Amino acid sequence: MSNSSLSPLPATDRPDVAARLRDALIGAGFTADGLLDLLGAPAYAALARSETVPALRATRGDTPLEALVRLFLLQQPVAHARVADALPVDACLESGWLVRAAPDAGDDLAATVDVRPYGGPGGEDWFIVSDLGCAVGGARGIGGHEEGVVLGVGGASTTLAGITVRTPVTSVLDLGTGSGIQTLHATRQATRVTATDVNPRALHITALTLALSGAPAADLREGSLFEPVRDETYDLIVSNPPFVISPGARLTYRDGGMGGDDLCRTLVQQAGERLNEGGFAQFLANWQHVEGEDWPDRLRSWVPCGCDAWIVQREVQDVTQYAELWLRDAGDHRADPAEYQARYDAWLDEFEARKVRAVGFGWITLRRTGAAEPSITVEEWPHPVEQPLGDTVRAHFERLDYLRGHDDAALLAGHFRLVAEVVQEQVGLPGAEDPEHVVLRQNRGMRRATKVDTVGAGFAGVCDGTLSAGRILDAIAQLVGEDPVLLRDRTPAQIRLLVEQGFLEPAG
Repeated sequence: MSNSSLSPLPATDRPDVAARLRDALIGAGFTADGLLDLLGAPAYAALARSETVPALRATRGDTPLEALVRLFLLQQPVAHARVADALPVDACLESGWLVRAAPDAGDDLAATVDVRPYGGPGGEDWFIVSDLGCAVGGARGIGGHEEGVVLGVGGASTTLAGITVRTPVTSVLDLGTGSGIQTLHATRQATRVTATDVNPRALHITALTLALSGAPAADLREGSLFEPVRDETYDLIVSNPPFVISPGARLTYRDGGMGGDDLCRTLVQQAGERLNEGGFAQFLANWQHVEGEDWPDRLRSWVPCGCDAWIVQREVQDVTQYAELWLRDAGDHRADPAEYQARYDAWLDEFEARKVRAVGFGWITLRRTGAAEPSITVEEWPHPVEQPLGDTVRAHFERLDYLRGHDDAALLAGHFRLVAEVVQEQVGLPGAEDPEHVVLRQNRGMRRATKVDTVGAGFAGVCDGTLSAGRILDAIAQLVGEDPVLLRDRTPAQIRLLVEQGFLEPAG
């Protein structure tokens, strides 16, 4: 279905109207905090599940804020007089933010786009624009979308925003911008932001998101993958691409149009040459678990030369779960049962032909490095983490640099400090003299847990930056009656692991 069947969008050449609309929305309390106060936590949470009844009940009054919630979030027609109390109606009608509702609706007005308040990381009042009914948790719910629609902010996009390294840089590329949330974040940290999308409607909506959020304009370019930017390079590349592994490319916002996981692989492989030295590229991706292949090896083969990589698999679904998830996303479960079955069969036929047994989802971070031997870490971590993780990601690569530059002798001469909010747990039978094992657990960031032996636990507990690692081990050797030379020989590997995983950090 072509974009021509979708509703007209507001004009992007009226920044004055966007600024007036923004002032009116904020003035009425149409912000993330204002919505929570108005709706209450249960109705606010229900809206995220596409359940609108609680929010409709909470907006039966006559305040400007209630009118705006009904208009832009619940997509209900609202009487002209009520809207006029909250917005510059004539300007919004002229520029296309509002239209007159159906002829039989009297003087009621309707919104042309979904506008969702979004709190920026610095307390900014931002607004994410998307097609009607296409905000995740929107009034019409997700499902049954037309080709070319632009979705609003959802779990995937907020995840990517949270893991992105936020060091100030000169240039950022948001590849596949969608409704513009990554571009919006990038305007806070870069002087030059480029946003691309294969869907011109997405670029139009990104411009609306930036204008309504009071953010600087970005360089918007139409095209697939890296085609729009040619040989330009960037300090940061981010992408929440259409990563769904599907038979065909029905929906632009999710289906990449390449076979299997080729789109994600191509994106990762081509990113290295577009990064400046020390620059990061961060993606969300799906990847196939293929019969007879080791999935970490599959992902290692994607990493371009000259890049460190940290790849984290957050979730795995078997092919039936995966197919059902995305069939429901498209609303196919509401279609004719025979049609639903045919589409389900098509997904399973595609997976069977490619010998795919499951699909993984996770994060891929690259960093351009001049190191002779780049580091590639591929791991599975399905457990809860603490967002935002941008600083955690940056620190991971800084620790890699440290470990690369320190052999075992230098490591033993170094001073370390136990990272804040690491706790020690001892596991064993009640009444036992010694624990069966000791676990170190992080309460921040990745919230990792790792087993250590008694030497490792003792070493970590003493690390406050005062003594060198070698002197601490010598003292432990004396306490436990072990040869200090042997202890120095066998312990650096454990120290490296504790540093790499973020339990210990170099002091000073």
